[in-house]
Amino acid sequence: MYYIHADLDAFYASVEQFDHPEYRGKPVIVGGLPGDRRSVVSTASYEARKYGVHSAMPIARAWELCPTGIYLRGNMKRYREKSAEVMAIFSEFSPEVRQISIDEAFLDITGTTGLFGPPEETAKKIKAVVRGRTGLTVSLGLAANKYVAKIASGMSKPDGTFILAPGEEEPFMRSLPVDKIWGAGKKTQEQFKQYGLKTGEDIYRLSLESLTAVFGKAFGLFLYRAVRGEAAQAFDDRPSRSISAEQTFPYDLYDEFTIETALFAICQTLMFRLLNDNWQSRTIAIKIRYNDFSTQSARESLPHPVSTMNELFEHLSALFRKKYQSGRGIRLIGAGLMNLETKSASPQAELFDSGNEKERDLEKYILEINKKFPGAALKKGRSLLADK
Repeated sequence: MYYIHADLDAFYASVEQFDHPEYRGKPVIVGGLPGDRRSVVSTASYEARKYGVHSAMPIARAWELCPTGIYLRGNMKRYREKSAEVMAIFSEFSPEVRQISIDEAFLDITGTTGLFGPPEETAKKIKAVVRGRTGLTVSLGLAANKYVAKIASGMSKPDGTFILAPGEEEPFMRSLPVDKIWGAGKKTQEQFKQYGLKTGEDIYRLSLESLTAVFGKAFGLFLYRAVRGEAAQAFDDRPSRSISAEQTFPYDLYDEFTIETALFAICQTLMFRLLNDNWQSRTIAIKIRYNDFSTQSARESLPHPVSTMNELFEHLSALFRKKYQSGRGIRLIGAGLMNLETKSASPQAELFDSGNEKERDLEKYILEINKKFPGAALKKGRSLLADK
């Protein structure tokens, strides 16, 4: 197995610089205007990062550091369009592309040598095509598993390529400072300091029993595997499969209709992936991140598998309304389908299809058109909900 992790560089800011040539070479900060009290930075161009501006920083602080910057609230519709262009390019180089956010994806390039050459040549071609067609740059990490590939791409930013040959994963992970171990958050970093753990090598020297005693069974095992360059559960397949999608907003959202419109777009992504891969699911999940970065999540098991996009939207909207703390600004909303199973053709499954056949057929038709003509970007609109 061999994977590429592709990460678009300063994505929102780069799209703005592509669309507005007058912004190029200047510090661009996407997330809000200087007068927006509650806004935070979604993306800062590399020119802005030289001033110390970074994502999740309050806009007010960014303004103090970089008063000459170009401040924008952002255009999520445009960012999704550019993201779709890039993901379509990735699909030309791999039969299996797993998009994990609007600006990053994994490509399984196992067995593609005959088509595109060795991994380093494949990487060069991908970067050239992305830049030529979209005007954007992408950083790539290549490794024998997704977890290490993800870290490797971060080592090459911006606009670089970091390649690990098979067998180099463990030495690479052992050489890293602990703050480069993806998945180890702020609290874990504090524990690393408490126990004098500075590098992957320091963690490597600890037994599995020691790691689980300090970090807990699940995360201790995660660290044990990670510093050995093994496939970590963060990205690799698990017995309980799931798909998810989320959207981070360039400014705080308070209007519930706008929030639910974003949720509907997420439902479309989930349902098309479900149809494309011939899965079914009866377990839904919602994720809400507020403007103070606190996060809530909830899941719910349904009596039968979800069969249409509108049905999924109705269930997720109800779960959202149960969980949402009214009046709080939302920075991110996400949704998922859990415990995926191969779609059943059994009579029991058909018991719940009544009334949804036409709607499901329409969704399949839209999916097929979009697969055949990637530029078509056909979508269902929320207005269709009124017909139910």
